[in-house]
Amino acid sequence: MSSGSTLLRRGYIIAFLLATGLGVIIAAGFSAVTEKTNTTEFCTSCHSMQWVTNEWEESYHYKNASGVRAECADCHVPHSFGPKLYAKIIAAKDVWGEITGVIDTKEKFEKHRWVMANRVWEKMRANNSRECRSCHAFEFMDTSEQAKFSRKKHLKAQEQGKTCIDCHKGTAHEEPENPDA
Repeated sequence: MSSGSTLLRRGYIIAFLLATGLGVIIAAGFSAVTEKTNTTEFCTSCHSMQWVTNEWEESYHYKNASGVRAECADCHVPHSFGPKLYAKIIAAKDVWGEITGVIDTKEKFEKHRWVMANRVWEKMRANNSRECRSCHAFEFMDTSEQAKFSRKKHLKAQEQGKTCIDCHKGTAHEEPENPDA
């Protein structure tokens, strides 16, 4: 074997190791950024999120008899990588709206709230309320332990193939008013 081919092979090995190392660094960095941006502290750090944070703090998703709290990411960020990445890209639109002043005051936020809420509700309908179902699933509900009204509604919703958001808008945040109504 010639010294030229040995040198070429070493070059490929070094390039492979450098590319692998760079890939690991990028993946670790992305993972760290994703985890940091999944915290409620990060989500609520924007001025425009203060109003919905106050609503969440008044809901059962914040404080309840069981002591289980649903944080922002539990409801708004998928667990699997592809949908999580997509959700992060879409969320950048709201961050951009904060930075550019589109939703940086309560009045501006409320003006856009109906559209923003409908975007979330449509996403939830499209994925069968996937994030809700990580905690709430029809097949694990003991409807015999539910109040008569809830039992009746849950059984009917299950029969009709409804998803959580079809009935539970305004659960963790106030349901905005339809400006066209």
